[in-house]
Amino acid sequence: MSSASPSADTPTIGVIGGTGFYSFFDDEARDVVVDTPFGAPSAPISVGTVNGVSVAFVPRHGRDHEYPPHRVPYRATMWALRSLGVRRILAPCAVGSLVADLGPGTVVVPDQLVDRTSGREHTVFDSTAVHVSFADPYCPVLRRHARDAAQAAPAQPPVVDGGTMVVVEGPRFSTRAESRWYAAQGWTLVNMTGHPEAVLARELQMCYAAIALVTDLDAGVAEGEGVAEADVYAVFERSLQMLKGLLSHAVALVDTDTAAAECDCAAGGHDLDALMAGSR
Repeated sequence: MSSASPSADTPTIGVIGGTGFYSFFDDEARDVVVDTPFGAPSAPISVGTVNGVSVAFVPRHGRDHEYPPHRVPYRATMWALRSLGVRRILAPCAVGSLVADLGPGTVVVPDQLVDRTSGREHTVFDSTAVHVSFADPYCPVLRRHARDAAQAAPAQPPVVDGGTMVVVEGPRFSTRAESRWYAAQGWTLVNMTGHPEAVLARELQMCYAAIALVTDLDAGVAEGEGVAEADVYAVFERSLQMLKGLLSHAVALVDTDTAAAECDCAAGGHDLDALMAGSR
């Protein structure tokens, strides 16, 4: 695949579906198989139309949820999207809340990330030193579009602007002690997939924003049995159409945006096209 600048009919906007989010398009879409230096992405990339905009979609965990969080082929998926021409990524994900006020069904657009994973490959450049700025891990322009989309989407609950998402290794849920410790640091959300996805996007000079759907109160926040997988899936399923509507509005806003220069996501200081070509 070429990493040249995208043409007018190329999908420059990507959506990565999280737990329970395995398809996006109402109309026909085409599957694109992309070879990458890191093997196959989590699924063939589906290219279709949303609100008249060409969009690339891929389910993070595969179409049958065959990849647990620690086995998701993050590098292959992000490389494949970039190779197809994607430059901006909206990334919905399921999260636990570390704050009692952010209950199930709440949508949060986080502005910070804490990495507590271990052993994951978190760079696409193994043979050269590429040091990207990651002080602000999420694109401010895409975050604004997600907030604005919430106001335009019918029956959409208000989106919470900002929050720190701590990413844990999984696939197990947190102990109560871990959960209380995360909350004591001032962190607001806990998730298993937000890293290395966000930093790979930054290395590949793509704008990236997470859209976090709260599916549960984490173990240290609520009393009772703790987090159960079935409950997480149930909340996500009930909220899926709402989330798709929000994303559809966000895609339209991103497509008409002419202020891309407001962010520095692509200002990595490295010649990405040359590095990608050399990695094949």
